Amino acid sequence: MSQQTDQLIQLIQTLTKAEKKSFRIYANRNSNSGDMLYMQLFDYIDSAKNYSEAALLKKIPQIKKIQLSNIKANLTKQILANLRLLHKNDNIDMHIREMLDYTEILQSKGMTNAALDMLDKARKLAKSHQKALLRYEILDTERKIETQYITGSSAKKAVEINQNSEKLLKKVHLLDKLSNLSLMIYGMYLKCGYVRNERDFEQVRDFFFNNLPDIKLDRLGHYEKIYYFQSNVWYYHITQDFVNYYKYSQKWVDIFRANPYLIKDDPILYLKGLHNALNALYMANKRDKFQQYFSLYCDHETTIIGEKMSVSHLASYFLFKYVHLLNGIFLTGNYQQGVQDITTLTKTLENNLYQWDTNRVMVFYYKIACVYFGDDEYDQALTYLNKINHSPIGGLREDIQCFARILSLISHYELGNEFHLRYQIKSVYRFLIKMEELQAVQKEILNFIRHTPEMNRKDIMQEFIKIRAKLIKYQSDPYERRPFLYLDIIAWLDSKIEKKRIQDVIQSNIRGLE
Repeated sequence: MSQQTDQLIQLIQTLTKAEKKSFRIYANRNSNSGDMLYMQLFDYIDSAKNYSEAALLKKIPQIKKIQLSNIKANLTKQILANLRLLHKNDNIDMHIREMLDYTEILQSKGMTNAALDMLDKARKLAKSHQKALLRYEILDTERKIETQYITGSSAKKAVEINQNSEKLLKKVHLLDKLSNLSLMIYGMYLKCGYVRNERDFEQVRDFFFNNLPDIKLDRLGHYEKIYYFQSNVWYYHITQDFVNYYKYSQKWVDIFRANPYLIKDDPILYLKGLHNALNALYMANKRDKFQQYFSLYCDHETTIIGEKMSVSHLASYFLFKYVHLLNGIFLTGNYQQGVQDITTLTKTLENNLYQWDTNRVMVFYYKIACVYFGDDEYDQALTYLNKINHSPIGGLREDIQCFARILSLISHYELGNEFHLRYQIKSVYRFLIKMEELQAVQKEILNFIRHTPEMNRKDIMQEFIKIRAKLIKYQSDPYERRPFLYLDIIAWLDSKIEKKRIQDVIQSNIRGLE
C-alpha cells in the first residue's frame, strides 16, 4: 500500500461523525462526475474494514486504475479544505492566516485601504493572542503594501514599521532560541534518559547554560516565558533535580491558568505542563499531592475534551492520563488492582488508536510489564518486555532498553526458566556491552543474576541478603538512584527475603512512611 493511500485512510479514520456529515454536505455543493468519483472513493474507504485496491476497482468500475492516484489526491485536498472551513474559528492561527489571505485578495482587486483595514484587524487579534510570528508576517505584508502602492501614509508610518519590525524580530529570535534549546535538551533525554554520572551532568549543564539566553523574565511575553520554563523543566528533569523540575512545571501551568485564552489557543502545551508537574510529584514520591493533582487532571475530561477536540488533542490527553494512571499504581503499590486498571490502555496500544510515537509506546510497554511483575504475573510481564527487547528501535531510550532486559532476567528467574536464563544472560551482556558504560547498580544486579543458576537453593536466601546490602547504599546516590526509578529492586529482594508478595512489601513500606 502506498504512502498516499495510507495517509488518506488515516485521515478518513480520524474524522468525527460531525466532520463526515459536514464533508458530505460540502462535497454535494458540486455534482459533476469527477466529484462523484472522489465521493465514491470516500464512501468505500469509510465503510471498508480492510482497504483493498482490487476490491475497490471491482466495486466501483467507473474508477479506472490509471485515475486512482489523482482521485485520491483530490479527495485528500477536498477533505482538508472542508476541515479548514469547519475549524477555522476554533483555531486562532488559522483565523489570522485567513485574514491575511483576504488581504491578498483585496489588494489584488486594487482595494488597498480595505486590505490595510483587514491587516489592522489581524494585527490586533495576533497581538491579543501574543502570536509573534504572525505579527511579523502581518507587518511584512503591510510593509509590502506601503512600499509598492501609494497609500497616503506619511514618513512617520515608515519609521513606525521599521521600529516595530526590529522589536518583533528580537521577540521572534528569542522565541526561536528558547524553543530550540527546549527541543535539544528533550532530544538528549530521549536518547539517554537521565544523567548517569558527573561527566553526563557537566555536559548537560554546560550545554544548557551556554545556550540559555540572558533574559529579564518580567519583560517576556507569555510564550517566551512558557518556552523558558519548558527549557528549565527538561533540564531539571534530565538532571534529576525533582524540586526544580516541579517548580518550573508549575510556573508553566500557572501562565495558562492566569491567561485562560491560552488554554483554548494551545491545549496541548497546557496539558504537557500539567503532565510534567504530575511527573515531578511522582519522581519526588509526593503521593498525596500527586493523587490530588491527578484528580484535577482527569476533571479536564469534561471541560477540555469535547466534540470539537481534535484527534491529536485527544491523543495527548489520554497519553498523559495513562502515564499517570501507571505512575499512581507504582506510588500506591496496588498492582493487583492496577492490572485491572490498565485494561483500556493495553487495548488502546493493540489497536494503535492514537498512533503514539515509538518512545511513548516503549515506555508504556515497560511500565505495563512492571505492573504485571508487581502482581507476580511474570509471563505477562515478559510478553510486554519482549515487545521492547525484539523491537528495532536503535539507540532510542537506551535506559529503558537496558532495564527491560534486566527485568526480563528477573522474570525468567522467578519462573524457574534456568535454560532461558542462561541464554538471556548472554544476550543481555551482548546488548549492555554496546552501551558506553554500566552503572554500579546495573553491574551488581547483572552479576547476581548471572550466578543464580549456579547457586544452591538452600543458600540463595543469604545471597539475597548480600545483594540487598550492596544495593541499598546506592539509593541515595544522585547518579546511581536512576535504576530505582524504573524497578524497585530493593522491594523485590525484600519480598524474597521476607517471603511476601512484592505488592505487600511496597504497601508496608508506604505505611511506614505515613
